[in-house]
Amino acid sequence: MEPRDVVKAWVDAFNQADAELIASFYADDAINHQVAEEPVSGKRAIFSKFKQEFAAAEMVCMIENIFQDGEWAILEWKDPLGLRGCGFFHIQDGKIQFQRGYWDKLSFLRQHGLPIPQ
Repeated sequence: MEPRDVVKAWVDAFNQADAELIASFYADDAINHQVAEEPVSGKRAIFSKFKQEFAAAEMVCMIENIFQDGEWAILEWKDPLGLRGCGFFHIQDGKIQFQRGYWDKLSFLRQHGLPIPQ
């Protein structure tokens, strides 16, 4: 699969809120760095993070654009509540090796009625 196809399938898994399925897209030693949070290293840790996040809030990712350059895919997204963001995915051999995401964490917490860290 091309990187853009991997990202499209990743979005489908994300929208199912299936942490096990979404973790299957990552290499064993992958890194997921959402810049509003500390990086998460390793497939099992990424699974745990998604499991925790899916339990805390109902999240929906709506694709606005997907761009591809070689082994990289860039996802521009929005959600039904108006939050927008983008993600950069480095994909090798059909697996996500590295992901970095940019989004407004404060707006997300407020929209979902989640506690705001002090």
